[in-house]
Amino acid sequence: MTHPAVPLGEDQFLIERYLEHVRVEKRLASRTVELYALDLQKLSNFAAEAKVALRQVHSAHVRRWIAQMHGGGRSGRGIALILSGWRGFYAWLGREGLVRSNPVQDVRAPKVAKPLPKALSVDDAVQLAAFRAEDDDPWLEARDAAVAELLYSSGLRVSELTGLDVAASGAARGWIDLQAGEAQVLGKGSKRRSVPVGAAAMTALQRWLEVRAEAGVPAEQPALFIGRNGTRLTAQSIWQRLKRRSLRAGLATPVHPHMLRHSFASHVLQSSSDLRAVQELLGHANISTTQVYTRLDFQHLARAYDAAHPRARAKGGNKP
Repeated sequence: MTHPAVPLGEDQFLIERYLEHVRVEKRLASRTVELYALDLQKLSNFAAEAKVALRQVHSAHVRRWIAQMHGGGRSGRGIALILSGWRGFYAWLGREGLVRSNPVQDVRAPKVAKPLPKALSVDDAVQLAAFRAEDDDPWLEARDAAVAELLYSSGLRVSELTGLDVAASGAARGWIDLQAGEAQVLGKGSKRRSVPVGAAAMTALQRWLEVRAEAGVPAEQPALFIGRNGTRLTAQSIWQRLKRRSLRAGLATPVHPHMLRHSFASHVLQSSSDLRAVQELLGHANISTTQVYTRLDFQHLARAYDAAHPRARAKGGNKP
């Protein structure tokens, strides 16, 4: 015996119609339709609590519900995804002539905090820079050691590193000045800057230049870092070689070139607290770009405080 279908309320009926629309007419993947259904169920629940029909929802309702979700711990990114689903639903209702305006159209999720750049600890950075692969091809080992040392020593972008030549020339984008212990680089916006090269990096560079010369690299190849085929090393090759080197050095996290730039900036700031100097060294046009490293520095200080201060953590009860 078949039972008669239970009539759906208008809100549920509209949701079902919309889900059928995206499933059949827009041909969205089943998983996407499931996510839309979950998001619209949230919308229906909020509307029911506010005693308002979905067609009567206003922007003020949506903003209040956003605040509730954010206060409940949902991330700005998660809320943005939910709003996207709601926005599509009301756009469809508008095309169907069922609402006059889209209450979600001009509503935005809370700003998503920019993730902090990943930086190595000082110990991990030194471990990577000091690592030597004795069993590797001496030519590759000398080159890769110089690359790792220079990235960490001077905080170069990978594009700046690949653009370095052995010596200054009219066509050079950048070069190493061994006498001055500096790298001359061409950064973003075609801005030139000089950055110091540390003693360990200078030693690694001199070793690489010796190996490079012994290999008979032709004089017409000005590039400082080259591949086995004799052409300028690419950014992709440096990413691959540095990842391999970091894993062989025993680091838990694969390292990429920009991570060494972040590590350079963070460690210099920890030691000097001179934000302007770090800005100059990194070649940032705006100090606000450099200020992200103050957050890294604060995290470092907070961890040190938690580890060292006798009152930083509860010890199972206060003692007189």
